Amino acid sequence: MTMPDEDLGRIADQERVLSFDTFDLTTAWQLGRLLQELASERGLGVAIDITLHAMPVFYAALPGVTPDNVQWVRRKRNLVLRYFRSSYAIGLDLKQKGKTVADNGLSDADYAPHGGSFPINVKGTGCIGAVTVSGLPQRDDHNLVVEALALMLAKDLDALRLA
Repeated sequence: MTMPDEDLGRIADQERVLSFDTFDLTTAWQLGRLLQELASERGLGVAIDITLHAMPVFYAALPGVTPDNVQWVRRKRNLVLRYFRSSYAIGLDLKQKGKTVADNGLSDADYAPHGGSFPINVKGTGCIGAVTVSGLPQRDDHNLVVEALALMLAKDLDALRLA
C-alpha cells in the first residue's frame, strides 16, 4: 500500500513535468480524443471534460456514465481551477491534515477533493484550465488523465505513474 506522502511527491512531479509549451483548442481536442480512445479501448465508462478558463472545450460521455459523473466532473474541476493543483493531491493533502473543503470555506456541493482532475499548465504561464475524468475509482481517474498527458507530451509514463 502506498503512503499519501509518496503519492503527493509523485503528483508534484507530475504537475511539474506534464506542462505544455502551448495549448489551444486543437490541443484540447487532441487530448480529449486521446482520453476517449484510451477509455473506449478499455471499456471504461467515464465522462471526460476539458475546460479552459471558464470555457468548456471538450466533453465526452462514454457508455456507463450517469448524471452523477457530470456533477463529479464539475466539482473536481472547480477544485483544480481554484487551487491550480490536481484534485487528487488536494484530497490527499486534506485527508493527511484531517481537514475538508468546508474547512477552507468551500461547499461540498461545488468542490470535490477526489482524484480525476488535473491542471492544464503552460510553461511560462501556469494553469489555464483543467482536464477531468469521472467514472472510475479516484486513483484510476487520476492515472488515466496522467497517462494521456504523458502520451501527448512524450514523457516517460513509468517514471510518472503512481506506485
